Formats: sequence, C-alpha cells, structure tokens
Amino acid sequence: MIKPTATLATERLLLRQWQPCDLPVFAEMNADSEVMQYFPKVLSKQTSNLIANKCQQLIEDNGWGFWAVSLKEGAADTFIGMVGLNQIHADMPFTGVEIAWRLHKDYWRNGYALEAAQAALKYAFDVLALEEVVAFTAISNQPSQRLMQRLGMTNTNQVFDHPMLNANHPLAPHVLSKKRKRTPPDIRVEVNFASLANLAGSECIA
Repeated sequence: MIKPTATLATERLLLRQWQPCDLPVFAEMNADSEVMQYFPKVLSKQTSNLIANKCQQLIEDNGWGFWAVSLKEGAADTFIGMVGLNQIHADMPFTGVEIAWRLHKDYWRNGYALEAAQAALKYAFDVLALEEVVAFTAISNQPSQRLMQRLGMTNTNQVFDHPMLNANHPLAPHVLSKKRKRTPPDIRVEVNFASLANLAGSECIA
C-alpha cells in the first residue's frame, strides 16, 4: 500500500519528495568541503545519490523523512538542500526522532534552514504527535548549535562520541539538544498529502 506523502509549505519553501533533478545539486553540495566541514569527508557522486535515494525511499515508506527543500518563488522548483526528520540509528546512545539539515552554501544566511526546520518540528509535534525531537552535532559545529538554540532546543550538556567515528577523530565528540512538545514553534505551515502514485511522473521545472 502506498502511503500518503506529506509536503510542507512555508512562506518561502516547500519540503517535498525527492526528484531526479535534485541529485546533481545534492552531489555538488556533498562534494563541497565548506558544506561538509563538520562531516568526516566529502562524498562521491555515487554515495550522494545513494543517500538521496534512501531519503526518497524512507519518505515513500513512512510519508515523512529528510525532505528535499525547494524555493517557492517563481515558476522554477529550485532545490536548495534537505531538512527533515529521521529515526535515530540503533547505534546511537539515545533513541527517538532527530531533526537535521543540510543546505547548498549559495542559500546560507537567508533563514531558510530555520524556516524549514520550524516546519519539520511543527509536523513532528502536530501530525506525528511526538513528545520530543532531538538534534546532535559535532561540538565544533557552532553554526548548527546556534540554529538549535533559535529553534528553542535545549542543550542537554550530554557529550558523546559518535559511534561511526574513531574516538580520536576530531569530529567524534558530539553534543545533544532536545525540544519538547510543550513549546512548539509558532508558525504557519501547510501540510498537503499526496499519493506517490500521483507524483511518480513529476519533474523539476527548468
């Protein structure tokens, strides 16, 4: 059975299912050392495509996940990155649902990550009825930690080594933040559900 897929619409953005023409831009992002500064390494095109396809499949399976983010302005559907929700990997020292983001650097410092993440949090609390959402990042990643603060997330001061990194790796120490349902973001988000059967032939508009 095909599950309905949530598309979130904010004032300036769409959080939607992935499309084939998103993959080249996503690969460009993942090959950029500046975008990947707080990740262990840049990614090959093949690995980037595998991640995008995995994101697409999880949205198809669950109706939500790490959405592709595009600009609403104009006729073009301009892909700018990904923002969304995901089940915590079993190897992590905590459980639940995380929120994460990664945008093309051409679209940094416009408030897009904040706007999209607020929409994802609202979906998590209002639609999925989650009691809590977490976020984590390398201790050195101050930009993401500042965004977590702007989202109203609380730093738990729980420092842990990421299980997928060697303990002596400079990015291994991570910090955990949480947001409880009692303080949802006060924003307007439109949630539309569409069957993937109706989206199968969708293409990016040039």
